[in-house]
Amino acid sequence: MRIMIVDDNAAMRKVLAALFAAAGYEVVGSFGDGEGLEEHVRYILPDVLCLDYHLPGRDGLTIIKSIQAEWPQIDVVFMTASAETDIEERAADAGASGFIRKPFGQVQIIAELQAVADTRHAANHQTSTGAPKAPAPVRGKRETAVIADDNGSVRLVLKGLLEESGLTVVQSVANGAEAVQAARNHQPRVLCLDVNMPVMGGLEALPQIVEASPQTSVIMVTGCADKTLVGQAAGLGAVGYIIKPLRPAYVETFIRRLLGR
Repeated sequence: MRIMIVDDNAAMRKVLAALFAAAGYEVVGSFGDGEGLEEHVRYILPDVLCLDYHLPGRDGLTIIKSIQAEWPQIDVVFMTASAETDIEERAADAGASGFIRKPFGQVQIIAELQAVADTRHAANHQTSTGAPKAPAPVRGKRETAVIADDNGSVRLVLKGLLEESGLTVVQSVANGAEAVQAARNHQPRVLCLDVNMPVMGGLEALPQIVEASPQTSVIMVTGCADKTLVGQAAGLGAVGYIIKPLRPAYVETFIRRLLGR
């Protein structure tokens, strides 16, 4: 796995580089701020970007959105010492594949990197060794799914995980208005609906989706499992929720139980 490090603390960059190298990862770049980072990413194309929140020039959340818009195949592990209570949720909604709160231990960050790698491998229909995974067993015609999320990386990963669970993803869209239209057009068995999206958010779109396609099981996708939000979504017709960052075991178990497999 090829890793790029972006942190304004030189000592932190050095420690992370040594730690990753000792764990068998390849460090392909190390930078102290976010200015011009897209050019570095375009040239290097790392598998993982370890990205600090507070950086000179631009903050990490702004950078995540820029990176994910152009390179959704790159996983971002967000690192911060911030005490902001919603920072993990905001990072997940921006597209972070992993989250580390500083200070952290060696075991913690290596475990997070492994979880990110395992998720991407599962989404790509591969095991961690690169061997093809056996297709999920299904009975008869595969049922269909629609994904609505404004982040390209989340759409890619979720598509892989849903298809590993035996569904065929017939459309992926980036806002709630498009989700309503996709539900009307495809009448899918499952629709994964992000809570925070432009144009129309998930909670606003949810009752319209239920009306347009009553047999569709709508699953909310969110970086926050707030009880109020969960209760509101359930009251509007959602059957459950998936938490970001996405993890294969949870997503695949949830979907297979929903489908009775």
